[in-house]
Amino acid sequence: MSTALKHARERIDDIDRQFVRLLARRQQIVDEVAETKAETGRPARDASREDQLLDRIRSLADEAGLAPDLVARLYEHILAHFVQRQRRRLGRSDASTGKEPASRDGDRAASGPLRLVEEGMNGSRTANETHNGPSASVSEGAAASPVETETTTDAAAETGWPPRLQTSAEQEAADVDVESKPYRMAARSQNPDGTVVSIRDGLAVGGDDPVLIAGPCSVESREQILRSAEAVARAGGDLLRGGCFKPRTSPHSFQGMGREGLDLLAEAGRTFDLPVITEVMEPDDVPLVADKSDVLQIGARNMQNFPLLKALGETDAPVMLKRGMMAEIDEWLAAAEYVLAHGNPNVFLCERGIRTFETATRNTLDISAVPVVQERTHLPVVVDPAHACGTRRWVPALVRAALAAGAHGVMVEAHPNPDEALSDGPQSLPLDDIAPLARLFR
Repeated sequence: MSTALKHARERIDDIDRQFVRLLARRQQIVDEVAETKAETGRPARDASREDQLLDRIRSLADEAGLAPDLVARLYEHILAHFVQRQRRRLGRSDASTGKEPASRDGDRAASGPLRLVEEGMNGSRTANETHNGPSASVSEGAAASPVETETTTDAAAETGWPPRLQTSAEQEAADVDVESKPYRMAARSQNPDGTVVSIRDGLAVGGDDPVLIAGPCSVESREQILRSAEAVARAGGDLLRGGCFKPRTSPHSFQGMGREGLDLLAEAGRTFDLPVITEVMEPDDVPLVADKSDVLQIGARNMQNFPLLKALGETDAPVMLKRGMMAEIDEWLAAAEYVLAHGNPNVFLCERGIRTFETATRNTLDISAVPVVQERTHLPVVVDPAHACGTRRWVPALVRAALAAGAHGVMVEAHPNPDEALSDGPQSLPLDDIAPLARLFR
């Protein structure tokens, strides 16, 4: 290495150290601001000051010969972390909504799932724009005085993900439209900031980062589920999936291992420190499955199993409600309303494809359902592309599409030997394919 190159890199390292120290100092100031707000009950945010600040950041970047929008996006990603930290430290309800502030574990900075998608969607912010994810905001400041962060529900700051969906005027029109729908508790107007469903250990669905749910369609053996769990954990997946009670179209198909499979799934989750999700089919099985699984899944065929929905409503366990293969969006949300109405607010949705006249794929993935659902309900929504397309080679592309549409997560099927899987082998990924997908989420 040449002496000039070595010295140049040393100067870069020194700048990085200074930058990190300034961020740490800024974090201290943000904590002080949070304490002051907690004592004085200050309003959440001054949107006009935020817009002025970002305009100034762009101007400073332009004067320095940098790309203004790029610097502003970088700045907002940093702010997205600090605004969540401030919310946690405030520890009180947002004065504008009366809702408890959402939170996630640790100090993970908010980040979009796909940089290319993010760069294509971010743009200059206007005071009347909103999105359905957590908001990031700032107040006026300068280099010598680190900038404080503030929160709001009126004009959410752009973090890059989920993509912004509507202006506030469009959202008002949507709210009026859903007043006549059979899902008053699930309507977005009940929680304009959006619900965040906590799983455990700080993991949540609906927060700043999309989640990856992966694992086999069915638990088939101890070796199979342990190998799958190891691969999911190693790749950085968030939840381990595995069916134990399997509703199948044919009575001659593999129906799952039942309670034995449930015990094996729970063991795999404990071994690799992964929360687990599995389907429950009978109201009487809800306590058993809730004791072993972190998330209870309602499958597409049980979306309108009303006794089961009511039974799940009487628990406080997180529930993932899949869309029925022939269900309209309003019917799907009405099914979620059953769980909410019976006392369980911890519900998130899963789009898994619907039946259409198309035969090239197993079902038709309704990507448009993601923004439509986020407009109509405060509940998070994830996407299961494998059940939609039925063919493993198309799954990665549909994962990207789901994240680009703003889904709060994706569920994929993965198996140690997909060609020998007892259920859904053609759409299951090899375990080695989990890691490349997981990199899209970080």
